[in-house]
Amino acid sequence: MRAEAVNQFSDDGRSTDLTDNRRTLSMAQSIGFFALSIVVNSAGNVLTLVTSAKIHPSFLGAAYWSAAEANFGAAFHWNLFWAFLILGFLTAALNAVLIHHWDWKRIAGNMAFMVPFSALIQVFADFFNGKCALFAGLPEAHGAGMVTLYVALNFLGVALIGTAISIYQRVNLVLHPADDLMQILRFRYFKGNAAKAMWASYIPPTIMAIIALAMTHSFVNFGLGTVFAFLAQGGITGLADRVVFPKLRHQRVDVGK
Repeated sequence: MRAEAVNQFSDDGRSTDLTDNRRTLSMAQSIGFFALSIVVNSAGNVLTLVTSAKIHPSFLGAAYWSAAEANFGAAFHWNLFWAFLILGFLTAALNAVLIHHWDWKRIAGNMAFMVPFSALIQVFADFFNGKCALFAGLPEAHGAGMVTLYVALNFLGVALIGTAISIYQRVNLVLHPADDLMQILRFRYFKGNAAKAMWASYIPPTIMAIIALAMTHSFVNFGLGTVFAFLAQGGITGLADRVVFPKLRHQRVDVGK
């Protein structure tokens, strides 16, 4: 089922034409948009994780998927690279269930996304934590000024994630499995509404979070920033569709038969 067969509405309920059944971008354009968005996404994810860890006592939290994956990985003693990669594959399998067929090309695209994305997550984690020669890392937050700055940076990280998702979903070259899940839900089940689809896509990480809590009896990286991400990230993605590269339309969206 191509997305043009789905009645689509913007997040405020107005009818809108979000997709183009053709691929109007050249491969060079697609790769350029994709490269930009994957860097922005990984930087935003790590920014939420690091700012959360730098405030004591921790109350900020990371983006919803990032927080759940980090805790789930910690429960199994995986670093961020392996946590994001393994859970990405499991989400890709869920996507196959939702579109009612196993698409090896689509799965390969999900995994092609996950490898550089997971690597960039580790690179930015090392950078913001001062584990490289270029930057001493973000300092621990002391005082109201630093705490306020880190709250703003955390929310900025969420906005970067939502914006990056908008860009590479529209390019639709390869997708992170979680964002492929959100796009399937958006155009197959929620008539193009990004916010509702994002909330529904949070069911898998919620299950991960519960499992991690049961195993470790502790949970970190959930807090104010996580709540902000839960409430606002889908809306930010829908807004970015209209204001960030506004002429870029969703390319050949396939949400299954």
